[in-house]
Amino acid sequence: MSKQVEAVGSSSAFGRLLGLEIHQVGHGEAVLGLTMHDGLRNLHGKLHGGALFSLIDTAMGQASHSLGDGSPNSVTLECKVNYIRPVSDGELRCRAWVVHGGRRTQVLEAEVHQGDKLIAKAQATFACL
Repeated sequence: MSKQVEAVGSSSAFGRLLGLEIHQVGHGEAVLGLTMHDGLRNLHGKLHGGALFSLIDTAMGQASHSLGDGSPNSVTLECKVNYIRPVSDGELRCRAWVVHGGRRTQVLEAEVHQGDKLIAKAQATFACL
């Protein structure tokens, strides 16, 4: 990542509740982490899809915001996630990047990995404010 900027919302109450960790935010890219804990489990004992979605959406938001002055300058219009494999424990890493950074909308993609295993892949459209 070429340019490092201060992460937006790195101390949000919701992010702290989930346990999101912001590792890197650069020009149009972001890397966040999440460690599985009991509070994130669904009825089957696996990582809840909503928690995984929140990791993805937050990483995409950080990537989007990094294109501007670092302040919140966009919101999610839509997001499609392919959940590929369940997670029972361990650490996840989400990398998000801007595919198209227009003046009115942005298209972003993200991948979540656990080690070398692909857990989820997503694509979203953000509206620029």
